[in-house]
Amino acid sequence: MDKITTHQAEEDLRNETIQIWVNGTLKPKAEALVSVYDSGFMLGDGIWEGLRLYDGRWCFLDEHLDRLFEAALAIDLDIGMNRDALIAALHETQAANGMSTDAHCRLMITRGLKTRPFQHPALSRQGPTVVILMEHSKPSIPRPIRLATVPHQRGLPMTQDPKLNSHSKLNCILACVAAEKAGADEALMLDVHGFVNTTNACNFFIVRKGEVWTSTGDYCMNGITRQKVIDLCRANGIPVHERNYSLVDTYGADEAFLTGTFGAQTPVSEIDGRRIGSGEMGPVTQRIRDLYMELVKP
Repeated sequence: MDKITTHQAEEDLRNETIQIWVNGTLKPKAEALVSVYDSGFMLGDGIWEGLRLYDGRWCFLDEHLDRLFEAALAIDLDIGMNRDALIAALHETQAANGMSTDAHCRLMITRGLKTRPFQHPALSRQGPTVVILMEHSKPSIPRPIRLATVPHQRGLPMTQDPKLNSHSKLNCILACVAAEKAGADEALMLDVHGFVNTTNACNFFIVRKGEVWTSTGDYCMNGITRQKVIDLCRANGIPVHERNYSLVDTYGADEAFLTGTFGAQTPVSEIDGRRIGSGEMGPVTQRIRDLYMELVKP
């Protein structure tokens, strides 16, 4: 069967000539490089944010920057730029690429160059590496997503806190590999207690008898789009619960969908070979998506 991802986009030839912001300099795609001694390349030592451009506005920019600076504080990383400087760099990169809408930005910050190829953060002495990579990116997901439950977990905060948007994504990548081996598109991951948690790339919701359920949020990235969906439900009379629930609850759901900055709300058709509802976007998911699109309009 055909394979798709939650970040599938239309092909856009303009992306071959994009300018990428690297430590204060805009560079063509082929020249936007970092050293093999960079902490991010060598150890996954870094943090990032994904941003979406709708009609000239970077959506929920304040929330994304709040999360970025909190993550930097958590890993004791000095970004070397204040909030206003990062926003200015974002707008400079946007202008250089002539972007007005349907663009996606990955803002990446690592601990920078190592003096020697070892783990200790004290070996990163030259300041952070900051990269702003923007692409013309219009989601093109031709059908609902198929999920497979995998053994990989989003774990306890004393190992690697799943709320941290770090460059270290191997656990999620291995989950995605396992799901693909099982014939699905992406992975459904459980928490340490066996409750349904998240996917390898997005937050996860189900709809049962008109009620929207998502995990407690204790063991997953507390996505900004996830929170916007919860807020929209509460503001528009849609019952919503952050709670523990099992695969049994999930298999019996009327609808399921994913949330994320890139795809907003993406319907799920199948989990572990079981069709969810009609196998298409359901009415509650569609209503939430319509409310969300109204929210992101300038």
